[in-house]
Amino acid sequence: MEYLKKYDEWLTNSYFDEVTKAELAALKGNDNEIKERFYRDLEFGTGGLRGILGAGINRMNLYTVRRATQGLANTIKKQGGEKKGVAIAYDSRRMSPEFALDSALCLAANGVHAYLFETLRPTPELSFAVRELGCVAGIVITASHNPAEYNGYKVYWEDGAQITYPKDEEIIDEVKAITDFSLAKTMEKEKAINQGLLTVIGKEIDDKYIAELKKLVVNPISEEGKKLKIVYTPLHGTGNLPVRRILNELGFENVYIVPEQELPDSEFSTVGYPNPEDPKVFTLALKLAKEVGADIIMATDPDADRLGIMAKDANGEFVLFNGNMTGALVAEYEFSQKAEQGTLPKNAALIKTIVTGNISDLIAEHYNARLIEVLTGFKYIGEQIKLFEETGSNEYVFGYEESYGCLIGTHSRDKDAVVAVMALCEAAAYYKSKGITLYEQMNNIYKKYGYFKEDLVSVTLKGMEGMQKIKEIMESYRVNAPKTAGDYKVLKIRDYQKDTIINMETGAVTPTGLPKSDVLYFDLNDNAWCAIRPSGTEPKIKFYFGVKGATMEEAEMKLNKLMNDKVFKVS
Repeated sequence: MEYLKKYDEWLTNSYFDEVTKAELAALKGNDNEIKERFYRDLEFGTGGLRGILGAGINRMNLYTVRRATQGLANTIKKQGGEKKGVAIAYDSRRMSPEFALDSALCLAANGVHAYLFETLRPTPELSFAVRELGCVAGIVITASHNPAEYNGYKVYWEDGAQITYPKDEEIIDEVKAITDFSLAKTMEKEKAINQGLLTVIGKEIDDKYIAELKKLVVNPISEEGKKLKIVYTPLHGTGNLPVRRILNELGFENVYIVPEQELPDSEFSTVGYPNPEDPKVFTLALKLAKEVGADIIMATDPDADRLGIMAKDANGEFVLFNGNMTGALVAEYEFSQKAEQGTLPKNAALIKTIVTGNISDLIAEHYNARLIEVLTGFKYIGEQIKLFEETGSNEYVFGYEESYGCLIGTHSRDKDAVVAVMALCEAAAYYKSKGITLYEQMNNIYKKYGYFKEDLVSVTLKGMEGMQKIKEIMESYRVNAPKTAGDYKVLKIRDYQKDTIINMETGAVTPTGLPKSDVLYFDLNDNAWCAIRPSGTEPKIKFYFGVKGATMEEAEMKLNKLMNDKVFKVS
C-alpha cells in the first residue's frame, strides 16, 4: 500500500531527524493512525497549510512547512522577487517560532531576503508589514482559532492580502512539484544574517502599525468616554501588547486584562478551544467584568484577527454579540459618523461575504454606498481593496464576515481584531457620552433596518472518512436540492461550485459571477436564506441560516423553525 511505503521511507531516510523517526516508530501496529498521516499530502490550499501537528506528510511539521516554503521560493524566483523579500510573523502556538525561523532559513538558502519578526505578532500586522517593507510576499504561522493540536501556514502576496487566483495556483503547482522533501533548502541562521539574507524586525514596524490605526479614529475619546470600563482577554495569543497599547494611547483609563489569559500559552490551558465565537472562552472575563463593573468585554483569538464582544443588556446581564451584530455595529458607526462629518466618500463601498447577514445590504443602501458580496474568506475582501486602488471605482470604508472578522481602513488587507477593538471601544465611548450602551445601539440598528437574526450549525467529521462524508453530503444537496425550508419557499439556488444561479420559478440559469467554491446558497422568500459549505480550515461542514422579523421575538421564532427543519439534519 502506498501510504505504508511512504511511512517506511520516513522511518529509514537519513534526511528525517531521529525525533521524527521515534514518533513514527511508536505508531507501528496502529494502521489507522499511519494511514491518516500518510494517505495524502497535507493540502496546500488556496491560503496555505493548516493541520494537526505531528510527523508525516499529512501533518504540520518542519518538513511539510519547509517544502511549502521551497514552493513559495521557487515562485518568487521565477518572477525575480528575491530582493524584495518576504515578511514572516508567528503566533503563540506549538512550533510557531520554529516554523517561522525554518521558513526564513529556507527562503534565505534560496537567495530570498527574509524579514522575521523578533517575537509573536498579530496576523494583521504581518499584512501591514508586507506593504510597509515593499515585500513580494508574507508568511504567518498560525492556526487562528483552532484547538492547540493544530498549526498553520498562511501566504500573503505583495498587496498584503492572502493569495488569490491565479497566484495561489502558481504556488500550489510549485509545492506539488516537490516530491522529494530533501530538495527543500535550508541554511544556518548566523550565515543567513551575515550574508544579509535574514533581517530581524520588530519595534519600528509596531510603531508604524499603531500610528496607522490612530489615523482611523473618527471621534476623539471624550472625558465621559474615558470612564468606559473595558475587560479584555487575548486568549493567550498575540493581541495582548498591541490592544493594550492602542487603547492606552487613545486615552482609555479603565482597561482590565484577564490575568489568567494574558501571557502566551501554546496549550490554551484556560480555554482549550480559543475561539471568540464560543461563549465558554468568556468565563474568566465575565468573572473579572462583574468584579470591576465593566461595560464591555472583548476577546481576540490567538493571531488577533477575530474579535468577540459582550455587552450589558437592559437587565445588566452580559450578552455575546455574534459576528453579524458586531459587523453591523461597526458599519453603522463608521458610516453614520463619516456621513455626519461630511467625510464619507461619494463612491463608498461596504463589502461582505456571501454567508454574512443581509442587514449590511440595507446599511449600504441607506448611506448610498455600494454593497459588494464576495466568497467566504477575507482574502476576497482584500482583493476588492486592491481592485479599488487600481481602478478608482470605489473607496473602501468597511468590510466584514460573520465569523467575527472585520477591517476598517486599508493599512491591512486582512481582518484586524486590533483595529476592531479600537473601533468598538471608540463607538462604545461615543454612545456612552450620549447616554446609550452598545446593546441599546444594537437595538436602535434593528429598529432602523429590521430585526435580522442569523445562526450557524457546524458538524465535525474528522479524518479521511469525515472528508468523504462531507463530500457526500454536499453532493446529496446538489442532487436533491430542497424546494422548501421551514415555512419558506426556495426562490433561487446558487451553486458556487458550478457557477450557477437557478431561478426555481422560471428555471432560468445565470452565473454567480464569483470564483468557483464549494458552497450552496438558498435564497428564500421574506428576506430569509440558508447556505451550506465545508469549512476551509477545520474538519467541519457548516450550515448558515438568516431571517428577518417584524420583532426580535418573531425573528427568533422564524430562525428556530428554519434551523430545525429536517432537511438540514445530517445523520
